[in-house]
Amino acid sequence: MTAVKERIIGAVTVMNDDEAERFWNIIVNRFAPSWDNIEEEEPDEFDLQMLKAIETDSDCHKFTLETEIDWEK
Repeated sequence: MTAVKERIIGAVTVMNDDEAERFWNIIVNRFAPSWDNIEEEEPDEFDLQMLKAIETDSDCHKFTLETEIDWEK
Protein backbone atom coordinates (compact mmCIF):
# COMPACT_ATOMS: atom_id res chain seq x y z
CA MET A 1 0.00 0.00 0.00
CA THR A 2 1.32 3.43 -0.84
CA ALA A 3 1.99 6.08 1.79
CA VAL A 4 -0.84 8.29 0.55
CA LYS A 5 -3.34 5.43 0.85
CA GLU A 6 -2.11 4.73 4.37
CA ARG A 7 -2.58 8.42 5.27
CA ILE A 8 -6.12 8.35 3.87
CA ILE A 9 -6.96 5.28 5.95
CA GLY A 10 -5.45 6.91 9.01
CA ALA A 11 -7.47 10.08 8.44
CA VAL A 12 -10.71 8.15 8.04
CA THR A 13 -9.95 6.16 11.19
CA VAL A 14 -9.97 9.30 13.35
CA MET A 15 -13.01 10.90 11.67
CA ASN A 16 -16.36 10.90 13.40
CA ASP A 17 -19.26 9.31 11.50
CA ASP A 18 -20.52 12.61 10.04
CA GLU A 19 -17.08 13.50 8.67
CA ALA A 20 -16.62 10.00 7.25
CA GLU A 21 -20.01 10.17 5.54
CA ARG A 22 -19.16 13.55 3.97
CA PHE A 23 -15.84 12.10 2.77
CA TRP A 24 -17.59 9.03 1.36
CA ASN A 25 -20.02 11.28 -0.54
CA ILE A 26 -17.07 13.12 -2.09
CA ILE A 27 -15.61 9.80 -3.23
CA VAL A 28 -18.93 8.57 -4.63
CA ASN A 29 -19.71 11.83 -6.44
CA ARG A 30 -16.22 12.11 -7.93
CA PHE A 31 -15.33 8.50 -8.72
CA ALA A 32 -18.50 6.37 -8.84
CA PRO A 33 -19.33 7.17 -12.49
CA SER A 34 -15.97 5.69 -13.55
CA TRP A 35 -16.70 2.53 -11.52
CA ASP A 36 -19.43 1.66 -14.03
CA ASN A 37 -16.73 1.08 -16.67
CA ILE A 38 -14.74 -1.47 -14.67
CA GLU A 39 -14.61 -4.79 -16.45
CA GLU A 40 -15.38 -7.89 -14.43
CA GLU A 41 -12.68 -10.56 -14.45
CA GLU A 42 -12.88 -14.26 -13.75
CA PRO A 43 -11.24 -15.24 -10.45
CA ASP A 44 -7.70 -16.56 -10.76
CA GLU A 45 -6.30 -19.53 -8.83
CA PHE A 46 -5.46 -17.40 -5.78
CA ASP A 47 -9.00 -15.95 -5.70
CA LEU A 48 -10.47 -19.46 -5.94
CA GLN A 49 -8.30 -20.62 -3.03
CA MET A 50 -9.50 -17.70 -0.89
CA LEU A 51 -13.13 -18.41 -1.75
CA LYS A 52 -12.66 -22.07 -0.88
CA ALA A 53 -11.05 -21.12 2.44
CA ILE A 54 -14.01 -18.88 3.26
CA GLU A 55 -16.33 -21.84 2.73
CA THR A 56 -14.28 -24.45 4.61
CA ASP A 57 -11.93 -22.75 7.10
CA SER A 58 -13.59 -21.59 10.31
CA ASP A 59 -10.65 -19.22 10.96
CA CYS A 60 -11.82 -17.18 7.97
CA HIS A 61 -14.88 -16.23 9.99
CA LYS A 62 -13.02 -14.76 12.95
CA PHE A 63 -12.67 -11.02 13.24
CA THR A 64 -9.88 -9.01 14.81
CA LEU A 65 -10.63 -6.02 16.95
CA GLU A 66 -9.16 -2.78 15.61
CA THR A 67 -7.26 -2.36 18.87
CA GLU A 68 -5.48 -5.67 18.21
CA ILE A 69 -4.20 -4.67 14.75
CA ASP A 70 -0.54 -3.67 14.43
CA TRP A 71 -0.85 -0.77 11.97
CA GLU A 72 2.95 -0.36 11.82
CA LYS A 73 3.43 -3.49 9.65
